[in-house]
Amino acid sequence: MNEKDAPYFRWPDPVEHRPTVGEALIDLMGAAKWEGAAKWAANANGIGPTIVGGSKKHGGADLGPTRAKRAWAELGVDAMGVADEPPSPGAEFPDKPGPKLTCEMVARIQGWSDEYKWTFTGRKTTKYRQIGNAFPPPVAEAVGKAIMRALNHEGEPKAAVPVDHDPVYLNLRNATGFLTQAQLLRAVGGIEVPELERRIGLLSRDFELDIDEERKEPAYRLGGFKAFLGQTDHNRHDVFQKNLSSIS
Repeated sequence: MNEKDAPYFRWPDPVEHRPTVGEALIDLMGAAKWEGAAKWAANANGIGPTIVGGSKKHGGADLGPTRAKRAWAELGVDAMGVADEPPSPGAEFPDKPGPKLTCEMVARIQGWSDEYKWTFTGRKTTKYRQIGNAFPPPVAEAVGKAIMRALNHEGEPKAAVPVDHDPVYLNLRNATGFLTQAQLLRAVGGIEVPELERRIGLLSRDFELDIDEERKEPAYRLGGFKAFLGQTDHNRHDVFQKNLSSIS
């Protein structure tokens, strides 16, 4: 989108009904004829925590950190791992809050259904990471349609909202060369060196920032935007490939 399309963009409306964990999974939880599926579903009467993909650092396929595990336990779900199969007839969980979820159940909660078919590959932990790290398909569809409506200029455009940029950023952006600390402090007004350095640090997260320290005082020049914008020759491709083996 560009500035001509942006006034037509509106975030998708919230859904009218959000199914509980029990409503979403009762058929899958009872797929192996477990007698306790209906009772379990009635007790799992809330919205589940956000699905996460696990990580090598935190032990792989479980349903999240400690707080998330407690929330799952309140819904009758053992969040300490992922099951290979749904509960079988006669299954009991005396020392657990309830059964574990299968990858199929996790995918259902994440938004996959018959409407959003997808094949997850690999073993259980690999599949779980693919599901948990994925963007939920219904959300992607809703946002994508909102973007298309904006590109087609559907509806009434919204009034433009003025953007309040950081004056440190504005002065660096408009400069033709380096600006010293003193020049920036005079241009911005009302701040001291520590606050200027804090803002410079924030800018350096998003922009290439040249710092000339050979002068009596540091001088700064704003460079290019760091975010990946889709260029095929962007150096982030090389960084991604270098670190691919460590990405969970």
